[in-house]
Amino acid sequence: MFQAIASHWSTLILLLSLAMAAAGIVHAIMTKEDVRAATGWVGVMLLSPFLGAIIYAIAGINRIRRATISAMRPSAGSADEGHNRDVAVEALIEAQFGQRFVGLKTLGDRVARRPLTSGNTIAVLETGDEAYTAMCRAIDSAQKSVLLETYIFDNDAVGQMFVQSLSAAVERGVAVRVLIDAVGVRYSVPSILKQLREANVAVDLFNGNIVMGLRLPYANLRTHRKVLVIDATVAFTGGMNIRKGFSAEFAGSDSSRDTHFEVTGPVVVDLFSVAAEDWRFASNEALKGDAWQVERAAPPPGQPMLVRAVATGPDAANETNHKLLMGAFSVARKSIRIMSPYFLPDRELISALTTAGARGVEIDIVVPAVNNLFLVDRAMTAQFDQVLKHYCRVWRHQGPFDHSKLMAIDGAWAYVGSSNLDARSLRLNFEIDMEVLDANFARAIEARIDAAIASAKPVTLEMLRARAFVIRVLDRLLWLGSPYL
Repeated sequence: MFQAIASHWSTLILLLSLAMAAAGIVHAIMTKEDVRAATGWVGVMLLSPFLGAIIYAIAGINRIRRATISAMRPSAGSADEGHNRDVAVEALIEAQFGQRFVGLKTLGDRVARRPLTSGNTIAVLETGDEAYTAMCRAIDSAQKSVLLETYIFDNDAVGQMFVQSLSAAVERGVAVRVLIDAVGVRYSVPSILKQLREANVAVDLFNGNIVMGLRLPYANLRTHRKVLVIDATVAFTGGMNIRKGFSAEFAGSDSSRDTHFEVTGPVVVDLFSVAAEDWRFASNEALKGDAWQVERAAPPPGQPMLVRAVATGPDAANETNHKLLMGAFSVARKSIRIMSPYFLPDRELISALTTAGARGVEIDIVVPAVNNLFLVDRAMTAQFDQVLKHYCRVWRHQGPFDHSKLMAIDGAWAYVGSSNLDARSLRLNFEIDMEVLDANFARAIEARIDAAIASAKPVTLEMLRARAFVIRVLDRLLWLGSPYL
């Protein structure tokens, strides 16, 4: 038998590779909803049956399966059910913003699984120092519970500041849970894990084990969420990681910029439910008991700010942010202002933007002049012509790198949080954003973007075409890999 195998080993390897490719191809065409993704993977496995099938098994299959925490998901269930329709909120929206935003609310109800709640407040934290101070102050005042989820938690001066506050909370008897992404925790060597554990802080990793190495089939699926919830009554969310590079106190005047938000009101319960669901997925611990008791309080009078927590990721919430943005671009009439460090939207979003531009909507897209990710910046540059040719303006914001993810439409609707406008945020990462329907807040976001435009330089088609041909070809090659950057 062994002699027969030895004499026919090449044939056996060929048959094995063909069988692997056939299984992978069948899986791809039966599970992929995007025909381009299915076609791409089929092509890879046809060209290289053995290696292509292995690559597909590692990077092409979504293995994420999430346990549902029904008790912590107040809006779980079908958005078409009658009890999820808030007629009073719809009447308020129609009276203040028009029927088109009622339609946008309906879209959000159906794809986001969590309601658009009234009676919220949001304070904008425009610098790292402002955000970190407010977050640590809130942890220091915690009486029952602290739940923190973040992509990056660096072992540096800012990280130490958080460790001290979290440790002190544990010593006071506060229930503390910290969840860090397994990729993001590796931004520091050594990581912050040892210090958190020595301080008796309950900490876990999302999708990986830092000691044994990342689980390769999952390494591309990360939690990019930034959520801090104190006593289930106040929350912080946005784009801010925990690292000294965003603090002028520790990094100087050239520190990177970002925007974070302090939130109160009914939406805090939904932000908590998202982070609690992630904690259970990573640790298998359901956050129950008095310390974690949450209730959606009745909105106070005179505070009509409408906010929805929008969780998205490669699970049941796949492409939620993508669908909401498509809907938002379609209802815009006057203006769309976007600020993003990584602007690499797919063809559908580009078409939605350029169609809005063709309707006469003023569209401004602000990106950093100097990016922290060189390859992403080059890929972005290769794609700018697709929007510039169709009535959109692109601006390179000067000064320190700005990591903010901000969007405002018609001075009425805003979308802020952790999502970038790239393939990773739109299809691979677990993200958390807030949909906000409030004129004052939307105008504040517009003012933040307009301030960046005031010191920005426009990107023009002439400038892009004037670059050396070799540079343009290189940028387009990098653009081909943009779904994986």
